[in-house]
Amino acid sequence: MIAYTSVYGHTKKAVELLAEKLKANGAPKVVVYDLARCDMSLALSDAFRYSKLVLATTTYNATIFPHMQSFIDHLTARNYQGRTVGMIENGAWAPMAAKGRKKMLETSKNLTYTDTTVTVKCALNDASRAQIDALADELCK
Repeated sequence: MIAYTSVYGHTKKAVELLAEKLKANGAPKVVVYDLARCDMSLALSDAFRYSKLVLATTTYNATIFPHMQSFIDHLTARNYQGRTVGMIENGAWAPMAAKGRKKMLETSKNLTYTDTTVTVKCALNDASRAQIDALADELCK
């Protein structure tokens, strides 16, 4: 499952590329939620349904976008645990979203974080596309 927020559409493009790569790598099912537009209860139930979760969001006022913050608050309030979590962060000059999400998930037990964190600086470039490839490979192991 991929849960994301996107301000200008660049994080959404990164998520769409990751979903495409996961499907190409043989992922049996890829579910994507835009947290600013979806029914939060559906996103939450699917976060507990699947063993892997990718959180993708922008750095917003040196923290994370409010809809992602709310989603993670709901996860931790419901004892989210025992899953693999990947991160995509986006920020123009100081991407900090991955760090902020990990801090918020500190109370969750037995989470395994992917080795690959995708960092997008505004829009996708060759480096962030390579990181998406690596994340997709890692998640499909």
